[in-house]
Amino acid sequence: MNSTRLEAFSDAVIAILMTIMVLELKIPHGGDLETLTPLLPIFLTYVLSFIYLGIYWSNHHHMFQATKSVNGAVLWANMHLLFWLSLVPFVTGWMGENHFTPLPTAVYGVVLLCAAIAYTILQTTIVRHHQVENALLAEAIGHDLKGKLSIALYIVAILSAFVHQSISHALYIAVAIWWLVPDKRIEKKIEKEVASDK
Repeated sequence: MNSTRLEAFSDAVIAILMTIMVLELKIPHGGDLETLTPLLPIFLTYVLSFIYLGIYWSNHHHMFQATKSVNGAVLWANMHLLFWLSLVPFVTGWMGENHFTPLPTAVYGVVLLCAAIAYTILQTTIVRHHQVENALLAEAIGHDLKGKLSIALYIVAILSAFVHQSISHALYIAVAIWWLVPDKRIEKKIEKEVASDK
């Protein structure tokens, strides 16, 4: 089966999650800059989480551009990813409201870690489903060093939350910046295939 419905459903879920997050930003009572100061941690966490959801949406789109067919296992692997992404608004609010204290900072990392693992499982499930049809994706992913290193950095960030939260935040931001540009491996493989078909 093709992936059209899966992509449309995933797009809708991620869009809803982004909307839920912005609704958590409370409107301050007052018209001066001092009223915005208490909201700064919540806003910064919102920006980081918005970027993460945008990264997942973008890379999910690129991955399915290189996917020719899916099956039931792929659908459930995708639902597994969406489950972890659905927790992003909760951990975003918790970390921001508590001004980056250790436990919320660590739990934020746990959700990012589980989402990254779920994304890796989804990639693997797609490739294993039909190795011939989805060979383009398998070739583009390769050994996925970037994905594996991101998982390792999340683990370090989670543990660092109980030492100094600034280390965790720096690692969360670093991984987000690293993934901000869409996965060029997949784009290059798709462009190469299109050029060879002409």
